[in-house]
Amino acid sequence: MNRFGVKTKQTMKKTSTLLALAFMYGAANAQTVADLENLSLSANSYWNGSTSNATVSTSGTFTSGNCVFPNVWNGSFGGYWESGWAYSNMKDSTTAGYTNQYSVRSASGYSNSARYVVGQDGSVLKFNAAAQGKQMGGFYVNNSTYAALSMKNGDSFAKKFGGTSGNDPDWFKLKVQKFLSGSLYADSVVFYLADYRFSNNAQDYIVKTWQYVDLLSLGNADSLLFTLSSSDTTGGFMNTPGYFCLDNFTTLNSVTGIAEHKASLEVKAYPNPFSSVLNVALGDNVTEAMVAITDVTGKQVYASQLAQKESSLDLEHLQAGIYFIELSTNGQKTMKKLIKN
Repeated sequence: MNRFGVKTKQTMKKTSTLLALAFMYGAANAQTVADLENLSLSANSYWNGSTSNATVSTSGTFTSGNCVFPNVWNGSFGGYWESGWAYSNMKDSTTAGYTNQYSVRSASGYSNSARYVVGQDGSVLKFNAAAQGKQMGGFYVNNSTYAALSMKNGDSFAKKFGGTSGNDPDWFKLKVQKFLSGSLYADSVVFYLADYRFSNNAQDYIVKTWQYVDLLSLGNADSLLFTLSSSDTTGGFMNTPGYFCLDNFTTLNSVTGIAEHKASLEVKAYPNPFSSVLNVALGDNVTEAMVAITDVTGKQVYASQLAQKESSLDLEHLQAGIYFIELSTNGQKTMKKLIKN
């Protein structure tokens, strides 16, 4: 596609090649996406495990794609969602506080879909027989409205991130670990839902759009453990609301060896931080890739197709700040955080 949005013969040829590669990859490695759209909900509502009698404790699961989401409802004190997952189509992105714990900051699911899940700290996501012991792709994550507004403004329990001066190095982090054959592995994938540790406060951010988290580096898994941690604690307990939102979890439905799944991530973007030019180097196993760069609001600010082992991207037009670069090739994706000085 040229600068005016008109497809050239060269672009159409490259696009055809990528589509052919994607088709071949998909035939060999079927993917299943848990998009939650199979779950029934009334408009602007949620399911949290409560029955018609909220004082009755229950535990159960709900399923989408190959993902099984455990849920525990505690009937004590009038009833409350104790642990695990809830699913929602709530659109309230502006009401602060505990009464709005089932909403996502973007007001809708990934790609403006209706449904998504809300997870608590310590939630476990299980896989059904079709995906147990096999490779995961990844998922999209976002802050809940409750957590995001608490970090932005502070509340009666939690501090405003950055503090009064804006210089406090606060952070809110999601860590994903795998269970395989009954063992919890130490390897993890970490994603910062908020990060105020930058010397330049203009680079501080609280995630409020859906961001992709790549799980290929974890290899095969039977289930996953999601834990949250924050710089804001009292007596060893986290003050930041322990909630996050998840959508479109992809399982690859195939067993992948360690060497294979690490090889699939042989893509480098440097220097980081960068000033005007970002270099992208494709690994030996990658011949072509699509690149997209978004800012912290989720707005796409750059997109291109790479057909060389090394490419230099002219990003001088971007303002200083935090960006995310997503590279996709042969049906796989990897996302990295960038900093522009």
